Amino acid sequence: MNTKEFKNGVISATLGSLWWGVLGTYFFQFITFVGTLEVVVHRCIWTSFILFLTTLIFKKWHLLKINLINKKNLFILLITSILIFCNWTAWIYAVATNRIIDASYGYFIFPILTVFFDYLFLKEKLNKKRVFSILIVVGSSVYLAFNLSMFPWIGILVAILWATYNLLRKLIKVETDIGLFIESLFILPIAIAVFYLIFQKGMNDFSLVNPKIMFYLFLAGPMTVIPLFLFIKGVEKCGLSASGMIFFITPTSQFLLGYFYYNEPFSTDKFISFILIWIAVLIYLRDLYENN
Repeated sequence: MNTKEFKNGVISATLGSLWWGVLGTYFFQFITFVGTLEVVVHRCIWTSFILFLTTLIFKKWHLLKINLINKKNLFILLITSILIFCNWTAWIYAVATNRIIDASYGYFIFPILTVFFDYLFLKEKLNKKRVFSILIVVGSSVYLAFNLSMFPWIGILVAILWATYNLLRKLIKVETDIGLFIESLFILPIAIAVFYLIFQKGMNDFSLVNPKIMFYLFLAGPMTVIPLFLFIKGVEKCGLSASGMIFFITPTSQFLLGYFYYNEPFSTDKFISFILIWIAVLIYLRDLYENN
């Protein structure tokens, strides 16, 4: 790996992480007046459409066909499609109900939770630093459970869903965009059926009488796919370890937006919990750096 390629990878992964953390958060918060369910539905529909175009443009039909006839891959992608749908719903709900800080909590702990899941289900070895990181995360969650009137269940749910998704995707070899395309195809009939029901009840905001809102909802597709492509390109050029560290830009950006821009409440108990999480993250990142 040459220096120029590594730098390009860092730039690409950084842009993807910033897009998720800043543009993605701002955009999905901006369109929450539409309603969580309809936003999720259109995110599914237009993500499928965009990935259909990219598969067409980059001539990846052979890769799509290979995975469609692979029963193991198809079954796992069916399960991960449900997980990603639930993850999108939980995150958009968090944004819509002014719980961006709680959601960012989930994205902070998800890499550490992934390490724990790898240990439990893939029998990967844990060193002392990673065990310590996991214990800090558990301690932080227990502290929150006993000291907050409302436990940040959205953040925990986002972390569990995303970590489980990543665990299952590790069991199969499939390009990220092709995998996401197949997942979106599984969700697409449900998304269309739900949109039809919304339309039948006259509760839809996606309508020819309001082309501006139609355009906003269409953008949910590109806003999902573009940062994904940027981050994947970063992983390819600068490696998993570097891109893994860069990813923490996403929850940090979400946290800063939630606190400083959207004026979300941030109690002393949450502050203590976040300090514990940041300590766990720093230990985890240092261990990644030392072992790669």
